Amino acid sequence: MLVDRLWLNARLATMAPDQPGLGIVEDGAIAALNGYIVYAGPAGDLPANLEAKERIDCEGRWITPGLVDCHTHLVYGGNRAREFELRLKGASYEEITRAGGGIVSSVRATREASEGALITSALPRLDALIHEGVTTIEIKSGYGLDTPSELKLLRAAKRLGAVRPISITTTFLGAHALPPEANGDKDAYIKRVCDEMLPAVVQEKLADAVDGFCEGIAFSPEQIARVFMAAKAAGLQVKLHADQLSDLGGAALAARFDALSADHLEYTSEEGAAAMARAGTVAVLLPGAFYFIRETKVPPIDLFRKHRVPLALATDSNPGTSPLTSLLLTMNMAATLFRMTVEECLTGITREAARALGRLNEIGTLQAGKACDLAIWNIEEPAELVYRMGLNPLHRRVWRGQ
Repeated sequence: MLVDRLWLNARLATMAPDQPGLGIVEDGAIAALNGYIVYAGPAGDLPANLEAKERIDCEGRWITPGLVDCHTHLVYGGNRAREFELRLKGASYEEITRAGGGIVSSVRATREASEGALITSALPRLDALIHEGVTTIEIKSGYGLDTPSELKLLRAAKRLGAVRPISITTTFLGAHALPPEANGDKDAYIKRVCDEMLPAVVQEKLADAVDGFCEGIAFSPEQIARVFMAAKAAGLQVKLHADQLSDLGGAALAARFDALSADHLEYTSEEGAAAMARAGTVAVLLPGAFYFIRETKVPPIDLFRKHRVPLALATDSNPGTSPLTSLLLTMNMAATLFRMTVEECLTGITREAARALGRLNEIGTLQAGKACDLAIWNIEEPAELVYRMGLNPLHRRVWRGQ
């Protein structure tokens, strides 16, 4: 067999679910053909007839799957540094939102920006993630809140994948907040999301999934259920911003619709965690938002462990509550603030993040048949990726075998 590339003299953390821990292989090799892994495992077990156009000596470096950021709001107009300053002076997230700030302030700036301007402003944030080894990213809409602006956001998100070597998953988040022109009528706006915005998104094939914000300052479980029914009828999978500021039963709601993930989850009950486990819904934890808005209610990690709910991590990169563009720092936050283990953190930005996007059959582990997305690290042990703050030890990033 002739392959395109063969990486040798490497230590692998395969993250394969059928292997213990991180799936460590001390003397490992990876072979790639046409952008896909054809072998990942002990160098001693390489097929005898395997030849490579290019052989790369990793000199003992570690290789993990390319990192996956499974929850971001990366594309938006403007910034909210002024609100950050107000929060430092004591204003709460809810107070800022009710005073016309928060998501709605980003909506104004986003509506005013052209598609090209949105791409230009998002590229530095995307580049920061790429430079840390991210090879797949999810990008949500939700800062347009009308049909033309939501379509513009999703088009811009997709175009980022044409100007950078990265896989983009897009999510329609029309049910993110109530726009000013809705005059407080949440039911009428949700009807517009279901009857006008979602069909337009589906017609242009701009989204892989549909999300919603289930919270007192956003939408009720009943309103989100209407969005999810419409999404399912359109053939799209769903995910949910759930239980961030209160327990409205968002986790259980997500599970009822077989959601790919429920995200945030600080206030999730045991009933919600058990429902997620039964549905196979991934818990996506977002320590950047917890840190940035100075929350004190830690997600119920022990409940998720007890019920064996898969745990993923993401930056939640957004202008208002988590202007974070580092999955490495996200892991450190998860370990220090949520007491997650090194194994949970590392699988949380690879295998389980891929699961949260419904793409575990394509990415997230070092296994034959998966995309050859790799992160090669200048480290002595995997724990360093969680332990250090402000240091990027990435040696080389590989996307689709290149």
